[in-house]
Amino acid sequence: MKLIKDKEFGGERPLFATHDLRLENVTIVDGESGIKQCQNMEAYNCKFYGKYPWWHVDGAIIENCYFAPTSRSAIWYTNDLRMKDCVIDAPKFFREMRNVELENVTINDADEVFWKVDGLKLKNVKLHEGTYPFMFSKNIYVDGLDSDAKYVFQYCKNVEVHHAKIITKDSFWECENVTVYDSVLDGEYLAWHSKNVRLVNCHLAGEQLLCYTENLVLENCTIDKACDRMFEYSTVEADIRGHIEHIKNPTSGHIVADSIGSVTIDENVRQPNDCVIEVRGKK
Repeated sequence: MKLIKDKEFGGERPLFATHDLRLENVTIVDGESGIKQCQNMEAYNCKFYGKYPWWHVDGAIIENCYFAPTSRSAIWYTNDLRMKDCVIDAPKFFREMRNVELENVTINDADEVFWKVDGLKLKNVKLHEGTYPFMFSKNIYVDGLDSDAKYVFQYCKNVEVHHAKIITKDSFWECENVTVYDSVLDGEYLAWHSKNVRLVNCHLAGEQLLCYTENLVLENCTIDKACDRMFEYSTVEADIRGHIEHIKNPTSGHIVADSIGSVTIDENVRQPNDCVIEVRGKK
């Protein structure tokens, strides 16, 4: 593998169509498409300032690197990427990609990151600000995510999340096959219009959660007291530890909690209207 060290590159396509290249302490200072149509590329302790610096690369390792705000849309159409210990200050990263792994990465402008990614593994990743991370992505595994971006995980398939704290506007909207363990999910309209959603040992907060959800399972979860109108038009099996303030018009299933504030079953409920709702230990 050829080594380039302690260099600066600018202009358009300075490293176009290179192969088997290791970059150390390299800076892409300006211009466009610094690394494009490449194979087997590695970058260590590098800085990227130019636009679109990492497109159409097959096989990539990026460690201890920095992407400035001017490097927007930096990594697209790149497959088999591993990134570790990096800071990203630019939006619209990681689009139309396969097999992407991130560890200890902070994204400070998470606007439209991870779009149409197939095969995504995240470990100890932070997302700050921005909208619509993970749109249309699938086959996602997360262990450690701290996010305050809006509208996370929409139109996703096959998602497994562990140890996350997600504070958002909405999340997991129109998703399919989602399991979340040991996490905090705080936001409006959680998992609306989704299928096969399982939440285990999670704390939920926000307004009108888990509505229009098909095949919803909650195991050993807790609910913030401010949540209301939960489970409307959902098919649900829920084991709630502690109190749930308000349940409205679930379609079918079984909901049990230690205490329940109120239940609304009105003329708008959908058939089969056979959901069993009960306080634990009471008949």
